[in-house]
Amino acid sequence: MTALTPAIWGTTYLVTTELLPPGRPLLAAVIRALPAGLLLVAVTRRLPTGVWWWRALVLGALNIGVFFALLFVGAYRLPGGVAATVGAIQPLLVALLSAGLLGERLSPRTVVAAVAGVAGVSLLVLRADARLDAVGVAAALGGAAVMALGVVLSKRWQSPAPLLATTGWQLVAGGLLLLPVALLVEGAPPATLTTANLAGYAYLTVIGAALAYALWFRGLRLLSATKVTFLGLLSPVVATALGWLVLGQELAPVQVLGAVVVLAALVVAQLQPARTLTAKPRVLAGKES
Repeated sequence: MTALTPAIWGTTYLVTTELLPPGRPLLAAVIRALPAGLLLVAVTRRLPTGVWWWRALVLGALNIGVFFALLFVGAYRLPGGVAATVGAIQPLLVALLSAGLLGERLSPRTVVAAVAGVAGVSLLVLRADARLDAVGVAAALGGAAVMALGVVLSKRWQSPAPLLATTGWQLVAGGLLLLPVALLVEGAPPATLTTANLAGYAYLTVIGAALAYALWFRGLRLLSATKVTFLGLLSPVVATALGWLVLGQELAPVQVLGAVVVLAALVVAQLQPARTLTAKPRVLAGKES
């Protein structure tokens, strides 16, 4: 169920390029987050109480607001392959933060799987002529870091409220933080929107945010933060597959190899650690043997 979230996020590139107005990524982020959050809050009719006012703001900023803003900077200053490769370091960051903040064991297998995930994503999306930009790389790294911290804190701070309510609080907080940034950078929304534009925004709001984030935070309640974040490696795989199936983009053998490496790293990260079995003495006729 949790894996559906990064699979849905992997459709964002297709929806953005085919249905949304060009050059308005921050507007798309606001429309993706804020209406979905308000919808979930209206359905659940629950507002934060006590410490959850500031916790919802912090988590909304890390998981949505600041993350989307840095993602926007990285996407504009770097080729998509570079941004995706840098972002693939997130599972390793989550594993390190989980060891420090959640007391989870950092195993060599997790580290190897994280490194393999970065390598697989680079094979999948990175191009030989990709250029590097210091600000863009810093933004991509910052985006991976803030969402990694948001994932770990979402696991550490377990809300007593229903899942949909907690999800709605974060989406509203993130959307409100993004709104002034979008207006400052991109200006007012377009005066007219086509049917395709409205369909694209509706998809991002209902499916890409309300449903996807609810499944994501549900996963964080049931699984370890490290296992959940490894599932995020599915996004570039789904995006590449849709580009090939729907847009007719070329799929080279090295990309297929990258997808296989990513999926292998994902599976290895989900495996349960082997348990050491301790033999118990058998009792025969009331005597130990």
